Amino acid sequence: MSVMRFATRVLLLQLLTVVAVVSTSTIVFIFLSMEQLRDEAETSALMIARTIGADPQVRELVAEESAEPENPSSSVLAEGELQLYATAAADSTDALFVVITDDNGMRLAHPDDHQLGQQVSTSFADALAGREVVAWEKGTLGESARAKVPVFAPGTKNPVGEISVGFERAGVFDDLPRKLLFIGAAALLALLIGIIAMFVLRKRWEQLTLGVQPEELVVMVQNQAAVLDGVGDGVIALDTAGVIRLSNGSAKQIFGLQDAEGHELSDLGLPGDVIDGLLAGKARDGIVVNGRVLFLEARAVDRGGQSLGAVIIIRDRTDVMALSERLDTVRTMTSALRVQRHEFANRMHVAAGLIESGRDAEATQFLRAMYARGPVEYPLLGMDLLSEPFLQAFLGAKSLEASERGVTVKIREETLVLGKVVEVEDIATVLGNLVDNAITAALGNEDLRLVEVTLMDEASELVIVVADSGYGIPEGADPFAPKAEAADGEQIPADQIHGRGIGLTLSQEIAQRRGGEIWVIERGGEPSGRGAVFGAKLPGVMEQTDSVNYVEVREEEN
Repeated sequence: MSVMRFATRVLLLQLLTVVAVVSTSTIVFIFLSMEQLRDEAETSALMIARTIGADPQVRELVAEESAEPENPSSSVLAEGELQLYATAAADSTDALFVVITDDNGMRLAHPDDHQLGQQVSTSFADALAGREVVAWEKGTLGESARAKVPVFAPGTKNPVGEISVGFERAGVFDDLPRKLLFIGAAALLALLIGIIAMFVLRKRWEQLTLGVQPEELVVMVQNQAAVLDGVGDGVIALDTAGVIRLSNGSAKQIFGLQDAEGHELSDLGLPGDVIDGLLAGKARDGIVVNGRVLFLEARAVDRGGQSLGAVIIIRDRTDVMALSERLDTVRTMTSALRVQRHEFANRMHVAAGLIESGRDAEATQFLRAMYARGPVEYPLLGMDLLSEPFLQAFLGAKSLEASERGVTVKIREETLVLGKVVEVEDIATVLGNLVDNAITAALGNEDLRLVEVTLMDEASELVIVVADSGYGIPEGADPFAPKAEAADGEQIPADQIHGRGIGLTLSQEIAQRRGGEIWVIERGGEPSGRGAVFGAKLPGVMEQTDSVNYVEVREEEN
């Protein structure tokens, strides 16, 4: 059995409501119209009766008749002035009757001459008591709306008779059919307007809900909650105007907002070109916002050919990038260990050959020389200034990579590290990014390709200074931005870029998390002719192995 659509059910309910309201209103209007006609008839009868009762001639004639000891005959009354007066008044006012009585209720004037001289069929006590009465009563002429007023003797307030004026029921409701016609027309018009409004409302309802029924809406809400809160990615829904209408908890956490609804993409700290790309349906990777590295993907949403806006998927790649940096560190160290192993194997072959050939003295001398030089000869200038094993091996491996690219890495004489590295990953990430960026920048200088590194520690804190022989950082460019741009908006050549914002941002986040920082000491470039100099401070990454401090060591060296 087919189920009636919700919009149809709502339409029928509205139709029944409109019919009920219009019917009720019509009945009320009819009742009010009948009451109005009744009131108008009673008021007219009262006014006519008051007018006749206040006439001096009528008051005088009624007083004279009431004073007579015997009642005149009907024939005499039919020719009397009161009968003529009452007949004329009834004809001019379209009243059913105008009846005049004496103080005993005897008819002195009546539309039917045969009723003259007889007592009226309805009560006349109130009128003879000086009170006016308006009521619907049934008499000899049928049911009518009638008014009864007293007739006072001339110059006194003594009732000597009554005036009774009535309008027949049929005459009272002569205007009712016309009123009913207008009321019915108004009711039909209201019903027609209601039906038209219901169809318009139904169409608008289906447009707003895209034809989705309430039961389907419930399922959609459940699915939405499951999708939005059940995934780790951030989700933002935009309307056609680019305003955020929906966001899940992950998106709010990434952008640091309590309530993202009602905001625009520019309020999230996204660059203008990124916003334009997303609105054009392009995915963007490596976008840095609030210290997070993001991948953004926009997908248009439409239903039945109607555009509903777009949905932006946000993936936080900060942890992935951090892991990638750590893997690069492992790769660098692995490469260094491979070189060491290869070099050590070669030396062992030389030593074994000397021993096997009986040249013991030369073998002993070779082994002593090998011990003095160290495990491997890195192309790292000033390597003897750095005794910490991890830093020596790490920078040695970096110097090997740099040497392959034609860049020399040098340890400056100011370097002094007395402690031991305890936070290998953080140091490798920060130092590795600064050295890699410096190597890339130094490649731009054909005359001198040099990277200088200065390392100093104090207690648990390590200070890093990395300088290169490149062309410096152009004025107005931000090396921590997603893509470094010159002041005029032009893209900086790749060999002049000190990082593309991702590695430096990760390094900066690591430093700040430890209470340290990364900053630009000198931008370099024109007119100094020097390259850029970066500084970094990493608290809590070192462990002191003795009590010798920096000043004492330097004094001993001098």
